[in-house]
Amino acid sequence: MDKPSYLHFDHSKYAWKPDIDYRKNPVAYRVGKGEQGVLICEPYKSEIGQYWRFKTPEVAGQSSDKIYAMFISYLEEGDFVGADMARKYLQMGFTRSRRYANYKGGKKYDPDQGYRQLERGTGEAQKALSASIFYDKWKLAEANEKYAILKKQWKNERG
Repeated sequence: MDKPSYLHFDHSKYAWKPDIDYRKNPVAYRVGKGEQGVLICEPYKSEIGQYWRFKTPEVAGQSSDKIYAMFISYLEEGDFVGADMARKYLQMGFTRSRRYANYKGGKKYDPDQGYRQLERGTGEAQKALSASIFYDKWKLAEANEKYAILKKQWKNERG
């Protein structure tokens, strides 16, 4: 049976720590896979997270525009960690919107029934539009040539 990965999560082995200031100590940052670290890495979590919204397509458009502008600004400042975190928020805008589009209330598992996966297709159709808005900005960020070069270099040097 498919169960959520957070059930037996070992925080001690997680590469990202909430007590590190990643702007002051960027060498501690790891790119990781997907959205890893996005809800932990400060000060970026506080800077970017306050704009992360996807309730309606209009809100998602404003949010993704703001976060993408932050992504570009971080790149212009030579702040790869900030740019990568902004990219992660764009990706998370897509994945979370899709979760709400696919599952009522965004709940994929039922903890009262052994974390049985709930029925798909019960979510909100407008969240699918929000997801597509974030998807386009996420892919635009990933296609940014400067970002791609910095990401490859960072992963080769630091992980």
